[in-house]
Amino acid sequence: MALFPFILLKQKDFSLSSSLINHERIHLQQQLELLILPFYIWYLSEYLYFRMKGKNHQQAYRSISFEKEAYQNENDMNYLKIRKRWAYLRS
Repeated sequence: MALFPFILLKQKDFSLSSSLINHERIHLQQQLELLILPFYIWYLSEYLYFRMKGKNHQQAYRSISFEKEAYQNENDMNYLKIRKRWAYLRS
């Protein structure tokens, strides 16, 4: 979980996963773009919207624009070097 400026891991083993760390670093960049607090408001709003549309927890979570961008690019270790601002709007 990314809580600016930290990445919090449930287990130490997760720190070995470069794709997980990259996924969370993408979230840190998203948070910076939105000046942190608005990121969390937007994130929660999207989640609640998708839940109200009838999606279960996992479906709603995976439908969040921030998560779409992070999952689509978590294996590209150069992504943050070429990432354009507001990229989650195009995911």
